[in-house]
Amino acid sequence: MTSSFIVAIDGPAASGKGTLARRLAATLGFAHLDTGALYRAVGLTLLRTGHAPDDAVAAVAAAQGLDATTVLPMMNDPALRQDAVAVAASKVSVVPEVRAALLDFQRNFANHPPEGAKGAVLDGRDVGTVVCPDAPAKLYVTADVEVRARRRLSELRNTGAEAIYEAVLEDMKVRDARDSQRAVAPLKPAVDAFLLDTSMMDAEQAFVAATDFIRSRPAFPGFL
Repeated sequence: MTSSFIVAIDGPAASGKGTLARRLAATLGFAHLDTGALYRAVGLTLLRTGHAPDDAVAAVAAAQGLDATTVLPMMNDPALRQDAVAVAASKVSVVPEVRAALLDFQRNFANHPPEGAKGAVLDGRDVGTVVCPDAPAKLYVTADVEVRARRRLSELRNTGAEAIYEAVLEDMKVRDARDSQRAVAPLKPAVDAFLLDTSMMDAEQAFVAATDFIRSRPAFPGFL
């Protein structure tokens, strides 16, 4: 048993799960963790300490050295989204000991949220299936790939980047296939997850639907 109410949110890229997770956490007074960004945090740590991204020993040490007090501020660091950090993250993510250390971190964060929070909202691609399979509230947030591509295109253009819809769409399709077909923790909804298709929803509608589901869970009243 855990003294924390865990909300596990999974879904493909640009489905809106990150925005939803942050708003849910803020509304409920829960801690929030973007699990996918943890690999970027390890990569950024390596780069800032002068280690090569393919230095497995340093990567394991960096992953094992993460704690909530260092990770949470990094989630808002613009450097986390730099291309060099993304490349570093992809390299450290293939190290089994790094994955094991970050899995431990995620589970500890979920079961023992920082700053005395009564619950935690974690979003990623395998939270409900691997990280927290016993979470009382699991959501799988998705949308048609064309809708997600348009959302990502808007995000890219808002940052000043030049992007073409067809290229973004193709990249999205390739990423979906890679995430769903990978051998370790493939992207898929947990069997007991609430499927939230945001294709025809705006952010407010998605938030209301997710909130209604979470509050309907039998375990939720005890965490108010």
